[in-house]
Amino acid sequence: MHRLTEIKNKLEKLAKPDQTEILQRFFKTGKGQYGEGDIFLGIKVPILRRVSTRFKDLELKDIERLLQSKIHEHRLTALFILTHKFNSENSDQKKEIFDLYIKNAKFINNWDLIDLSAPKISGPYLLDKDRKILYKLAKSKNLWEKRIAIM
Repeated sequence: MHRLTEIKNKLEKLAKPDQTEILQRFFKTGKGQYGEGDIFLGIKVPILRRVSTRFKDLELKDIERLLQSKIHEHRLTALFILTHKFNSENSDQKKEIFDLYIKNAKFINNWDLIDLSAPKISGPYLLDKDRKILYKLAKSKNLWEKRIAIM
């Protein structure tokens, strides 16, 4: 079975439908709210962290596909896997991970997604590099791009 399909199936099995409504309210997914349209499976963060460690060998192209999902827990799991990879890879891979992160910023579109990833990917990567991208993100009209810059 393809690893991307495997992780999606695993998350589907862990879904807690009784939690989805609670999470949708908490993350303001109603019409006109900041998380409008976000879809939840109802899986708690510690469980997503455990799943991500089992799939840290997922290829970047598959992580990117997971990050582009409409399902919130898919995106958060993708970010946890990216964080694992970033912390264990050489500097060439770190640039590739950072570039993928910034390229897909529009999918990193809620406070938890940003708060659990930006300080572990973009922050450390830019520590000794040109930070123009942070100023660009900070001046963005997009709330979430601004938050990435701040974090």
